[in-house]
Amino acid sequence: MRALAEQVLMLTGGRSKIVHRPLPSDDPRQRKPDLALAEKMLNWQPTVPLHDGLQKTIAYFAGLV
Repeated sequence: MRALAEQVLMLTGGRSKIVHRPLPSDDPRQRKPDLALAEKMLNWQPTVPLHDGLQKTIAYFAGLV
């Protein structure tokens, strides 16, 4: 999550600070997204690299402001 937050800040030129807070007691310690279900049920696989998708998302929201 930190790497994603850092990438978003870099791409947006944001000056926000990344703040670390204790996790809630019921928060999973490690996340491992599994796209196998989406691949199986929807015949779907990601086709856009994360960096490119973030740039498109940032441009979209910038256009709304």
